[in-house]
Amino acid sequence: MTTPGDSGPGSRNLAVLAQSAFERLGDYESLVFEGRAYRSGELFDRACRASTGLARLGVMPGDRVVVLMANCPEVGICYNAIWRAGAVVTPVVFLVSPPELAHILSDSGAVAVVTTPELLATVGAAAAEAPGLRHVIVVGGAPDAGSLPGHVRGLDFAEIEAAPPGGIVPAGDDDLAALMYTGGTTGRAKGVMLSHRNLFACSRSSDAASQAEGITTSLTPLPLSHAYGMIVTLVGLHATERGLSVLQRWFDPAGLLALVERHRVQRMALVPAMIQMLLAQPLEESDLSSLAYVNSGAAPLAPETRERWERRVPGCEILEGYGCTESGAVISVNPPGAARPGSVGLPIPGYEVSIRDDSDAEVPAGADGEICVRAEGVMTGYWNAPEETAAALRGGWLHTGDIGHVDADGYLYVVDRKKDLILRGGFNVFPRDVEDVLLGHPAVAMAGVVGRPDARLGEEVVAFVSLRPGAQATPGEIIEFARGRLAAHKYPREVRIVDAVPLTSVGKLDRKALRARLPAG
Repeated sequence: MTTPGDSGPGSRNLAVLAQSAFERLGDYESLVFEGRAYRSGELFDRACRASTGLARLGVMPGDRVVVLMANCPEVGICYNAIWRAGAVVTPVVFLVSPPELAHILSDSGAVAVVTTPELLATVGAAAAEAPGLRHVIVVGGAPDAGSLPGHVRGLDFAEIEAAPPGGIVPAGDDDLAALMYTGGTTGRAKGVMLSHRNLFACSRSSDAASQAEGITTSLTPLPLSHAYGMIVTLVGLHATERGLSVLQRWFDPAGLLALVERHRVQRMALVPAMIQMLLAQPLEESDLSSLAYVNSGAAPLAPETRERWERRVPGCEILEGYGCTESGAVISVNPPGAARPGSVGLPIPGYEVSIRDDSDAEVPAGADGEICVRAEGVMTGYWNAPEETAAALRGGWLHTGDIGHVDADGYLYVVDRKKDLILRGGFNVFPRDVEDVLLGHPAVAMAGVVGRPDARLGEEVVAFVSLRPGAQATPGEIIEFARGRLAAHKYPREVRIVDAVPLTSVGKLDRKALRARLPAG
């Protein structure tokens, strides 16, 4: 059998990687979910059986299979089963709306969906718009008659798992492994094509970059259907020693703290919004002494948030990283023990970063420009979108659309999204600069900044903020706070206090939702 590290065809196959990990580490208690421990042997056996079951349904190599579930052991089982069958994982975050799911099903040409009962209504509504969909497989019982359109067959996942275990259907390193939809906050979601080689390379490099001695217990509240969550699970397949992964169905701050205490969690991966929500908890009442590292990614982390966390959770270092779905999920990360505050770290092994101007010329260290990346882990392109693929991958570099710079030591700093730039009176205003200052106000819990069209200045800076529990502040007070700390063209002239700053399904600030709250014209 081909194993990871071989140079032959299929040596980067993710199903081979999973099998190699099981053979290397053996059968042990590897996962805890909602109070139950799962052994690696059980999870591996279920994946082998489900793979046969999918093939018996007619799922062929290259077919797309949508996985639409909140976090649970079956997500990982399905990923491995689909790869063993030679098919393509199409993960979808469980908060998706029926129209969004209908677009994904139709655009991807998915032949099957694996889901859970509480999401069946969404799947049923979307399936009516997807004539190519043939099967809906439900973890927890077959769907009721009438819950799906006539062209779709409903099955219980237990039927799929009842098949005998089978082998790995051959797939080449450059065959499609995952089709991940992204960009839904700015328009129709695009399918990012990630090959076995892409995901193998990114996960292996991420593992190499994040090694820390003695760290064997981790916690994952991230959606496994998001690129960041998926790569966290794949990193574990490169492990050389046994470890325990604690999985949370979805992020719940109080529940997360209880899991850290109960299982003596040493490391967890979060997004900045999760860290901010945890800071609203009485952290000092929990025993968090086991925590050594928090990996932060998927969105910029405000310096004030980092400082508050490391002050309130002594001994726990935040390691900020950076990446995007198109890069395989990760581009850079701060090394344990060598983090540089404000930076998103050093490029992971095998990843080259180049900062380029609008004419695609590289700029010197310290100068801002578009962050461009070249690596084995970078996507093969966008699904059914050759023009967008050519634009994003021009010159052999992935153009991320993010603005940043590198310092003299190669540490990367992300300034903001190119598309989020506000042009006020001819001056550039990066929303993150304003948000970071607003988060320094003692009453502000979260902040989001967007540009409002303005007849005189082109755009005006508008901030939406939510307050910490029990805190009080007026819009005028917050404006004056920002005015004393920002250049005259940067501080917001308008502050709106809201109950909650809107987030996307993966915890990123939802600027599209904020812009929708502004008056037209």
